[in-house]
Amino acid sequence: MKEDVTTWSNSRLVSKLLGVNVELEDLTEFMMVSHPIPYIGEKREERLMAVRELASRLMVEKARKSIEVINGPEDVAHYLMPKTKFLNVEKFMVLLLNTKNHIIRDVVVSTGSLTASIVHPREVFRMACENSAAAMILAHNHPSGDPTPSREDIAVTQRLLKAGKIMDIPVLDHIILGDNRFTSMKEKGLLS
Repeated sequence: MKEDVTTWSNSRLVSKLLGVNVELEDLTEFMMVSHPIPYIGEKREERLMAVRELASRLMVEKARKSIEVINGPEDVAHYLMPKTKFLNVEKFMVLLLNTKNHIIRDVVVSTGSLTASIVHPREVFRMACENSAAAMILAHNHPSGDPTPSREDIAVTQRLLKAGKIMDIPVLDHIILGDNRFTSMKEKGLLS
């Protein structure tokens, strides 16, 4: 009779997956490791990265199926958090919306470092024009886990708001994703 894997500890699951004994204190921290893990080797590390990507894709697919229309910042956070959960660099994303706030497409515009990503309005609005977006919602993650907007976040948002007015493609919000938390810049009064 096979054992019930649902009863296994995180350490045992990862150990079985990698074929090496692993003692874990924090599964999330282990999954977020971006540097080489010396005691598991390159092939096992590739296997771990594949599992991490597969878990992320499964969470994203589940979120996509549960959200048909964006009604507020909670929907955006629910939709994008699975994509950013295990990232240790900033990714600046745009949700392109149709006239009824259905998601046409989500696009990663820029990948940055641990603390910053470079965002050019031309890239953001090129994607919006190519996809005939009626509106957009900006989003990016803070790998630190703290979704408090920085001065740079506010400055980029203001630039993109101005460009959106000129292009007649409104920026509805800018959501900053943290560790199971998020900040809506619209709700904070920072979209003026």
